Amino acid sequence: MSDKTSADRRKFLKLATFGLVAGMAVEAAGDEEANASERDDERRAGYRETDHIRLYYDLARF
Repeated sequence: MSDKTSADRRKFLKLATFGLVAGMAVEAAGDEEANASERDDERRAGYRETDHIRLYYDLARF
């Protein structure tokens, strides 16, 4: 086996390892963002009559 073939193989393995680690980091970041949005939805669940909603109801009356 030549040195060039051996060097190319090492370069490929380094890049593959880097790609795997980067992919795992992106996946983990995406999961945390999804969990954060789920928590926000839980807090916002349900109807709330706020001041601007009451104002709209008052202005919409005929």
